[in-house]
Amino acid sequence: MRLVSYEENGRPRFGAIVGDVVLDLARASEAYAASDSSILKIPSRIEHFFEDCGALSASARTVIARFEASPGATPGLSKPLADAKLLPPIQRPPKIVCVARNYAEHAREAGLEISPIPIMFARFSRTLVADGDQVLVPAVSNQLDWEGELAVIIGKDTKGKRIGKAEAMDYVFGYSIFNDVTVRDYQFRITQYTAGKNFRASGPFGPVIVTADEIADPHKLDIRTMLNGEVVQSANTDTMIYDIPTILENIAEFIDLEAGDVIPTGTPAGVGFKRKPPVFLRDGDTIAVEIPGIGVLSNPVRNETV
Repeated sequence: MRLVSYEENGRPRFGAIVGDVVLDLARASEAYAASDSSILKIPSRIEHFFEDCGALSASARTVIARFEASPGATPGLSKPLADAKLLPPIQRPPKIVCVARNYAEHAREAGLEISPIPIMFARFSRTLVADGDQVLVPAVSNQLDWEGELAVIIGKDTKGKRIGKAEAMDYVFGYSIFNDVTVRDYQFRITQYTAGKNFRASGPFGPVIVTADEIADPHKLDIRTMLNGEVVQSANTDTMIYDIPTILENIAEFIDLEAGDVIPTGTPAGVGFKRKPPVFLRDGDTIAVEIPGIGVLSNPVRNETV
């Protein structure tokens, strides 16, 4: 499944991309449940879907298959994808836990050590921006940089349990794209990353969540970042230092994983601040991240107005 959040009348709705349309899963499940008691009614927001996504996922698949079989049978269930205003797939994840220095070449280009364990930091949901929305160059800095990443979406809670690598992938619901846009001077003012990683409108996320069954191996995905159409990062997730099971095992050592958590897994080499001369995002730029099988996350860059 390719799942999205989209805007309707100023409110978020939960949908699935089916061909060239967005199917509203709440409306479709309600319509189809009248003749099929096995279909559970799906919430209108993805955040509520994640409260019981194990059971609701089966209903979503049934609803999508029924719509594909007769897309015009029940009007009002879908809208053209081209007309849909997509939002970050999850607007208010329980947590966003990012991984730093997870590609050896990126650590080397930054002149930093390769850590013996994953380095993690938190992002806040208020930083998230959708595909196509503006990333802002803050008025207080001109060192805005890109970091294209694969994001893991968690599908069930660990409920106080520490998990091992062997079972970690059972907790993965799907994958998306994240651009961990960073204000470098704020990142390195002190040893804590928090400020540099949490400026307003600095967290492009999306455009979709692709469920895990559609990704044969998340550790064999090409990832590219393009600045104004020019490739500035190009790697494969098989070069990550810490694979997804290792990352999830380490997170679950100290805090519960929750359904709907977003885990960006680190960025490869090619960031702007280590280029000679350094290159930073400027007003009028377009920054895009592509992962085949998931899609392209593209955002215009604009100066913050204060």
